[in-house]
Amino acid sequence: MATMQSLIGLVNKIQRACTVLGDHGGEGMSLWEALPSVAVVGGQSSGKSSVLESVVGRDFLPRGSGIVTRRPLVLQLHKTEDGQTEYAEFLHAPRKKYTDFAAVRKEIQDETDRITGKSKQISNIPIHLSIYSPNVVNLTVIDLPGLTKVAVEGQPETIVEDIENMVRSYVEKPNSIILAISPANQDIATSDAIKLAREVDPSGERTFGVLTKLDLMDKGTNAVDVLEGRSYRLQHPWVGIVNRSQADINKNVDMMAARRKEREYFQTSPEYGHLAHKMGSEYLAKLLSKHLENVIRQRIPSIISLINKTIDELNAELDRIGRPIAVDSGAQLYTILEMCRAFDRVFKEHLDGGRPGGDRIYGVFDHQLPAALKKLPFDRHLSTKNVQRVVSEADGYQPHLIAPEQGYRRLIDGSIGYFKGPAEASVDAVHHVMKELVRMSIAETEELRRFPTLQADIAAAANEALERFRDDSRKTVTRLVDMESSYLTVDFFRKLHLEPEKTPNPTGPHADRYSDNHFRKIGSNVSAYINMVCETLKHSIPKAVVYCQVREAKRSLLTHFYAQVGRREKERLGAMLDEDPALMERRSTIAKRLELYKSARDEIDAVAWK
Repeated sequence: MATMQSLIGLVNKIQRACTVLGDHGGEGMSLWEALPSVAVVGGQSSGKSSVLESVVGRDFLPRGSGIVTRRPLVLQLHKTEDGQTEYAEFLHAPRKKYTDFAAVRKEIQDETDRITGKSKQISNIPIHLSIYSPNVVNLTVIDLPGLTKVAVEGQPETIVEDIENMVRSYVEKPNSIILAISPANQDIATSDAIKLAREVDPSGERTFGVLTKLDLMDKGTNAVDVLEGRSYRLQHPWVGIVNRSQADINKNVDMMAARRKEREYFQTSPEYGHLAHKMGSEYLAKLLSKHLENVIRQRIPSIISLINKTIDELNAELDRIGRPIAVDSGAQLYTILEMCRAFDRVFKEHLDGGRPGGDRIYGVFDHQLPAALKKLPFDRHLSTKNVQRVVSEADGYQPHLIAPEQGYRRLIDGSIGYFKGPAEASVDAVHHVMKELVRMSIAETEELRRFPTLQADIAAAANEALERFRDDSRKTVTRLVDMESSYLTVDFFRKLHLEPEKTPNPTGPHADRYSDNHFRKIGSNVSAYINMVCETLKHSIPKAVVYCQVREAKRSLLTHFYAQVGRREKERLGAMLDEDPALMERRSTIAKRLELYKSARDEIDAVAWK
């Protein structure tokens, strides 16, 4: 028995630890769900509370008419050494020990009202209560709201369905032991508890039947057929319970005295005397405890497997979010540089095509720049009227004799100047793309997520470097445009004189060498030259931008930052590794869960095979 109690006590301890750490839900089966517990199911006024109080040996549950249990009560019983003081603890008040069980009842009522209000509403948020006593067996019992058939005033119309769904969510779990409570003074065929148990456990492997209120049956009737399994057969034996009378409850009769009175009832009963050795709340508690031990032993391989799987998952998550950082400056500097390198790898993957985003730079050169060049106002600048104005102004007081040399140069200079806008726009567009890639890379660098301060420092250093690269790139593309203005391609204009005139020269007494045709010809020649320059810049501007911005970003985005970090003191390095508090809390929780699971595995191994 000592081994059984130690194993069940260990399960209680693990379940409580899981509850404290919040490890009782989520995807898949949690350790809490994998460990068996007893779910108490019954209709309203079926005697559920009396059964639980008899098992505990204490009067501690709220009583009244209608729905009294409005939240699940997870009750963990811990057997202590004889002579030790009985006390209770609530999970929501872990530092407070209750030795007055009337105060326990009041706290259950108050805690229920905190969630549901002083109404007849229900909530699926459980109350967790632990009772430490030499008069109990180690056991985890879940008291659930009583099943009902109709909604009364003050309850929503869905209350019947809501309660059934809540109860079902507990009893349908494969590791749940169902304690189905039915009053003996009602037909077992109408028992709500048995009906639900049959639906979720058709084989009856997990169901224990409890018959209450045997002493309240009509004279001349008895429940022997039910208790001996003839009326409704279960795989486990039925247990009869005699509840305290209302007079005993009103007089606050001691629960130990109530247990003695119950034993005497069965021993002296002509109907149930032959069953007395397996009737009563004390027998029920021992029966459940023994069965619980058997179930736990059967589940040990699957429990250990779940624990090992969860340990692996928790270790993997710790590796993903990062282990704790060492406190010495060398380790801190190494960590910072590793974070920077990880970011740099992701950033280069964006540029080189391993990740999306770098293609937007090509889009600037392939779409945005050509589109901007096409929109330049050359038609207006080289219109006949503007050509005439520019050439006339360039000639001054003496008209040109053969070709308007200065007019040509001014028209070309003015046209080439328009290229500076698209060139600088390309620089800015690539700069914005690269700033966005920096932001994306920081967000996608797993190692950096735990260090918001370092994220901000790297972002600031990277953007500062991009600004420098943009300034160099802007100067370079501006020089490219200025170079086209500073030296014109002479061969282009020499070829013009060798080509035959496509339009006849004006003749006759009124022929004017400064006719519209003449200026149109000048505009056409300048336009042809500008088109040639445009084709050149269309290729040279992207090369300059890539050389000055993209190439430099790949080579030396964080070079200045590395130099600055290397000169920082230990305190400043530590400040850079100031983690997100939520992440620190997450790591702490994972560490505690890891400790819980490893301890549980070791303790189960140590106890289970004795």
